Amino acid sequence: MDQDSKIYIAGHTGLVGSALVRKLKGKYPNLIFISSKELDLRDQKKTQEFFLKEKPDYVFLAAAKVGGIKANKEKKAEFIYDNIQIQSNVIHSAWNSGVKKLLFFASNCMYPKDSKQPIKEEYFFTGAPEITNDAFAAAKIAGVKMCQAYREQHGANFISVVPASLFGPNDNFDLENSHFVPALIRKFHEAKLKNEKTLSLWGTGTPKREILYVDDLADAAIFLMQNYNSPELINIGFGQDFSIKEISEIIKKITGFEGNIVFDSKYPDGTMRKLLDSGKINSLEWKPKTSIEEGLRKTYDWFLSNYK
Repeated sequence: MDQDSKIYIAGHTGLVGSALVRKLKGKYPNLIFISSKELDLRDQKKTQEFFLKEKPDYVFLAAAKVGGIKANKEKKAEFIYDNIQIQSNVIHSAWNSGVKKLLFFASNCMYPKDSKQPIKEEYFFTGAPEITNDAFAAAKIAGVKMCQAYREQHGANFISVVPASLFGPNDNFDLENSHFVPALIRKFHEAKLKNEKTLSLWGTGTPKREILYVDDLADAAIFLMQNYNSPELINIGFGQDFSIKEISEIIKKITGFEGNIVFDSKYPDGTMRKLLDSGKINSLEWKPKTSIEEGLRKTYDWFLSNYK
């Protein structure tokens, strides 16, 4: 990409898309974004017309229907339909309109549920994903395979990246549909406001999770758009995982909650560990810059300023 490149960010208001806007704005004047109200990417005809009109040079495909475990379990039809429609229309239109390069954001939930740890890119497509989000995972797998197929058949320079679990500004803090980090931030904040003596959390607190501040993901995605041209997946992780208990203690400190944390072991722990092997991107001399505590503090500050 150079300064004159036309760059389309699909999903520019979401967690990932808005981070890309923060990183690219000011450096690249020809950014293209359009709201979902103006363009429904599930509409093949309108998506094709948009690409032929705008003729972007580079595309970051961050548009997706996402949610936590509850939403993934209860709305599988929506998750698989919406995501496959969005991906298929954008990827095909990008090829058809002569896009120079496209970066597709896949998901770590695509990997087999019983993967060895840390999870290497080569484990992709070697086993079934976790059953609770298999519909979303199937859609993301289809997106990766589609990028690879268009490269193989048409020579399209389309790449796929797999982020660790993300958090940051513009996250979804709705307790019904959010992922675990924004859910914890909101729970601790509300417990502090109510002067609760204890906060009960599901499970034992022992499962480990790798989390990544979303601005670091955006930085990595821009780096890979400039430097990576392989059909093979590439992981983007923090490089270290933390127990749910450790993450909870950091959030407790940041939010100022003074009560006790109680883990309720009658509720399930879920997957015990999900750590990506980020050796490939590290070998290209990219590493995250934001510590977990710093990222969580920035996220909480955004929550305080923006969430009612």
